[in-house]
Amino acid sequence: MDALPEAFRWLLAAPIYACAYGAAILIFRWMARRRGLDTSGVRTLMCAGLFGGLLGANLAQLILAGAPGKTIEGGMVGGFIAVVLMKQRLGITRPVGDLFAPAIALGEAIGRIGCFVGGCCYGKVASVAWAVHDHDELRHPAQLYTSAGAALTFAVLIALERKRVLPENGLFYVQIALFCAMRFAVEFVRAGDVLAAGLTLAQLACIAGIAFALWKLWPLFGRPLAVAA
Repeated sequence: MDALPEAFRWLLAAPIYACAYGAAILIFRWMARRRGLDTSGVRTLMCAGLFGGLLGANLAQLILAGAPGKTIEGGMVGGFIAVVLMKQRLGITRPVGDLFAPAIALGEAIGRIGCFVGGCCYGKVASVAWAVHDHDELRHPAQLYTSAGAALTFAVLIALERKRVLPENGLFYVQIALFCAMRFAVEFVRAGDVLAAGLTLAQLACIAGIAFALWKLWPLFGRPLAVAA
């Protein structure tokens, strides 16, 4: 990858990111129609989640890393807050988290390929047979590991949705748990600073995220299953 000029790498990555956002929007709309929620209000929530996510991703990166960029953890938090506030403003009471769950997973699966091409979020120095030459060293293709994990998460979410085994918002919290578990594992081969107990800041956040998801999932069981067309 180092053979390509940095500016050209980002030029190649840009349409991949655009595809990631486009695919996420299409899956969101598919889920909305499947749940009988494809209304103007829900489409407004989608826009709020998108812009809130972009704002949160940029702010979190700037605050935590002190440099421009994006972090998906900040994006998820920013999107969550934006959707909650917009729901209150529009008077929407039905849970809509499940509409976002597969959209986030698919968007990340595609978007991380853009990260690989662009050269951000790279892995640690490695001697494995599939190591890639990036940033002057042979490294783990951490971006592709994350992409594969997100694609697997997307497949699991779609399978759960088709089988209708979870109550409303169940998919959303399952997505959070799976994302955090996957990111926790990938952090061991991703370049970054260790903070405490041999863990990075992202791993500590993932532990909190898994705990939050399980805490929210537990009371959902016993409720009616998600309605699907």
